[in-house]
Amino acid sequence: MTTQRFPLKGEFIELNVLLKLLALAPSGGSAKSLIASGAVSVDGVAETRVRRKLRAGNRVRVADAEVLVAASEGDAS
Repeated sequence: MTTQRFPLKGEFIELNVLLKLLALAPSGGSAKSLIASGAVSVDGVAETRVRRKLRAGNRVRVADAEVLVAASEGDAS
């Protein structure tokens, strides 16, 4: 499994938006279906909330893909 870093711009990103942006789901509708089916986990726990707010430090896993949500380089926190 490979871990991909996603530099967060702002305070958070919604789970369904992240999946679509990284092409882990081909569309917003399929991202919602994927999440609702329980196939997505956040920090090792199955997540079914489509608009779950992800913040720096969260790890998202879908199948064999893992994404680390990271603070952007310009963020002092």
